[in-house]
Amino acid sequence: MTVHVVARLTARPETVAELQALLLRLIEPTRQEPGCLRYELLHHAVDPTDFTFVEEWADETALEGHFTTPHVQAAFAQAPPLLAMEPDIRRYTRIG
Repeated sequence: MTVHVVARLTARPETVAELQALLLRLIEPTRQEPGCLRYELLHHAVDPTDFTFVEEWADETALEGHFTTPHVQAAFAQAPPLLAMEPDIRRYTRIG
């Protein structure tokens, strides 16, 4: 069963451009990962500090592997001073 993830990140107002650049660098290498079925970055139409990843992974193993990749580990290390709050990362399974 696939795993769906919605990950919302909120930038500090003064770090929007820097966070956006960091998040954009994740897209291509993540899409090349085994088990990545969907990985899209959305930017809120009204609130420029609001970014959301919409993801679909083949299974939990693929998702857990994603968190250990060098590009994600680098982003985790660089993101904290750019964020206004902790990321809100939620996992879902399709029920219908």
